Amino acid sequence: MAVLLAGTAFSLPQTARAEAPDQSQPSAPSGQASDTTIQQGASSRSSFTTPRATDRILPDGSVEATAANEEHILVNAHLDVTRAALQSSTGATTYRFTRRDIETIPGGDNAPLNSVLLQAPGVAQDSYGQIHIRGDHNEVQFRLDGVELPEGMSVFGQTLMTRFAHSMSLTTGALPSEYGFLQAGVIDITTKTGSADPGGDVSIYGGARDYFFPSLQYGGHAGRWDYFATADFVHDRVGVENPTPDFNALHDLTNQYHFLGHLRYTADDDTRISLTAGVSNAEYQLPNNPGQQRQFANPSFLDSALSQNLYGSVDSASLNERQKQITDFGILSLQKDIGSISLQSSAVVRYSSLGYSPDPLGDLVYNGIAQRAQRSVFSSGSQTDVTWHADTQHTVRFGYQIYVERTISKTDSTVYPQTGIDEEGGAIFGDQPVSIHDGNGRTGWLYGLYAQDEWRPVRNLTINYGLRFDGVDEYTHSKQVSPRINIVYQPWHGGTFHAGYSRYFTPPPFELLSGAQLGKFANTSAAPANFQNTTVKAERDHYFDAGFAQDILPGWHASFDAYVKLAKNLIDEGQFGSPIILSAFNYRRGQVHGYEFATDYEHGPFSVYGHFSWSRAIGKDIDTAQWNFDPADLAYIQHRWVHLDHDQRWTASAGGSYTAFYRTGHPLRLSATMVYGSGLRQDSDIPNGGVIPQYATFNLSAVQSFQDLFHIPFLKRTQLRLDVINLFDKRYELRSGSGIGVGAPQYGLRRTILTGIEQRF
Repeated sequence: MAVLLAGTAFSLPQTARAEAPDQSQPSAPSGQASDTTIQQGASSRSSFTTPRATDRILPDGSVEATAANEEHILVNAHLDVTRAALQSSTGATTYRFTRRDIETIPGGDNAPLNSVLLQAPGVAQDSYGQIHIRGDHNEVQFRLDGVELPEGMSVFGQTLMTRFAHSMSLTTGALPSEYGFLQAGVIDITTKTGSADPGGDVSIYGGARDYFFPSLQYGGHAGRWDYFATADFVHDRVGVENPTPDFNALHDLTNQYHFLGHLRYTADDDTRISLTAGVSNAEYQLPNNPGQQRQFANPSFLDSALSQNLYGSVDSASLNERQKQITDFGILSLQKDIGSISLQSSAVVRYSSLGYSPDPLGDLVYNGIAQRAQRSVFSSGSQTDVTWHADTQHTVRFGYQIYVERTISKTDSTVYPQTGIDEEGGAIFGDQPVSIHDGNGRTGWLYGLYAQDEWRPVRNLTINYGLRFDGVDEYTHSKQVSPRINIVYQPWHGGTFHAGYSRYFTPPPFELLSGAQLGKFANTSAAPANFQNTTVKAERDHYFDAGFAQDILPGWHASFDAYVKLAKNLIDEGQFGSPIILSAFNYRRGQVHGYEFATDYEHGPFSVYGHFSWSRAIGKDIDTAQWNFDPADLAYIQHRWVHLDHDQRWTASAGGSYTAFYRTGHPLRLSATMVYGSGLRQDSDIPNGGVIPQYATFNLSAVQSFQDLFHIPFLKRTQLRLDVINLFDKRYELRSGSGIGVGAPQYGLRRTILTGIEQRF
């Protein structure tokens, strides 16, 4: 397990570690053996080992230190600790997933990233692989080695794979001022490197529903260079959640490949240059929902000979809708340590695109529009973070982020023209479709500056205060100065109180604002319910957070946390139409509040953890992107509070593991996880007035490892695994198909048995 921070009072073993606000410098990155506690402002080094061809691999997978690699080990460990210290989480709550924690999750590196994150408190699952942290909708910030990735066009699936991570953390609560833009949760992935994950690894994983998942990774170092690369391919028939409760979905094939490469050059003891690059390419069939009724075409026309000639026997069970998502990114970083000052400056680029191909006849008949849609966004920018250890009482941090973004949206639609009105005032549509082209592009800026001081006026008390200035010049033009303050107090050994306030500024997601010309669709079967289209605004929040964490006994920890968010122009997202492309809109006012409890125990080869959270998220008055909504819903919501569609009252998860023969070269690890949800929202007689039925799912895993199973010098650990997802084959809904901004129904994965073999070399 990773060494906890000096100010830490709570942790989750195996699956997740939760920490109370820290008051000290981070420990050595997980996977490294720490021989020194790194105090605030210290310049100590800790060591870990890196193998070479002559190194001896120990039974636990670590490497026996030798004089040949000692210098490389010390320098990189020192720089890793320095980089981690650039990001202060004082006053916030951090849940850490070490390498061991990730491997304990059923599926291990093969598990989707969202299924790992569901083991942290306050994280609720949704369809399309989305997660909601503390009642927010997708306001999740992803960082690689401390560098924020700009948002991209990714709906379902995972652009960042669990396999990329050596370790990772989720930081939430009242964040310090260095975190901006997306602030519901910050997921920081420490990527694998040749030092932390040396040697090669090849695995094949698969099972039910044509699941086939081969992967390969290799890392090492030579002289001042450190390198690592991993790649995988995913083929299965569960690419998107099933819209029916059946065991298998119709038309749900997916093919994906992912790559991550990492190259580092250590110029001297205090300087390092690193390059990280990644590629994700995913193609999906969108699953079909049998038995749907045709929505558009005159009743007298549906059964005519002309209808059969035009449409044949179009059936909702045999549609052929497809979607493709591509993401490429690169990060070039310079890290420098200059006495009491340390910094990291990075250049970032990211391109992502999403393309939807309709069923030309089926979409037209059932939805009144067959739309081929393409969106893309290209972002480039820079991020710099600086830490200055001014004296023993003050640690000053400051920096900036700036991005220039270019988004392009193109649609080619086929619709029915409206030819008249019937006696009841309903529209009558012609039987000859017409085509409509719409497209636009826009370039915008996103920027933020921050400064903060971590002040220790007396022993056991830390006050972290600062200011952040953010601005956006894209579809909307807004700016804000945001004060933030956190107080952390340790009254006794193992106990930590914290309280904080953060002013947040969240720009609307640039890539989800299309600027469609609604007038082109007037008097057609794709005409919106209304033509109001106020520009989506930036969200402004007051966020309060307080909690307590305590070490109860050696190895047993517990914590409690409560939070309140008061929002102006709360940003939400929804799916409106056949392309699975989310669109953003605002509630004029929003409120989110809740609490979390978590506990864990670890002793030797045994560990167990559990936590639950309660949340309530409501909004009033949708005042932007109104054309997506029914006028009756808009009128109701204008003066009444409603639940947000992703509001889930109770969320819980638990898990445990036991390793038999753990002191031998053939350990057997048994583990289990559980996820509970009280249900997201659905419509009743009022918008989002109902609740989807509650559910609980259980997963099991058995992993048998062998050291030198084949007695071949270059082959190391062999690992066999068996995973059972949804052990009791629970049928449960994530979405019912109704609710504000909710698309088709979505059901959770039925029982799935997967097996794999992994060989290290």
